[in-house]
Amino acid sequence: MARACVRGQDPPSQVLEDAAAAFVMLSSPVRLHMVWALAQQDSDVSQLALRVGSTPQAISQHLAKLRLAGIVRVRREGRNRVYSLANHSLQAAATLMIERFTPSVSNPRPEALPASRTPST
Repeated sequence: MARACVRGQDPPSQVLEDAAAAFVMLSSPVRLHMVWALAQQDSDVSQLALRVGSTPQAISQHLAKLRLAGIVRVRREGRNRVYSLANHSLQAAATLMIERFTPSVSNPRPEALPASRTPST
């Protein structure tokens, strides 16, 4: 069982690795949009494709990756497969990042990170 993070102490390396892997999954704008959409309501592939503006085939591939990463889960409803978030803590992280880059009255032009910038490893 993983140790809980304690304020003032560094998280265990496995926790950092798992968090980094989740952020990698959310680094795709399409997957981030899908997580945002699934936070609002459970959806099937065709609903997600319409909402996100992608093809059902591409959405299925993204869902497979998100499912393997433990970010989404699937259930059967009749002939449909309905997807939902497996853990709503990622919803908070996605919301935080989306709100950070959304213009507002107090911050009309939030600074975006350059698209070509890659984080140091």
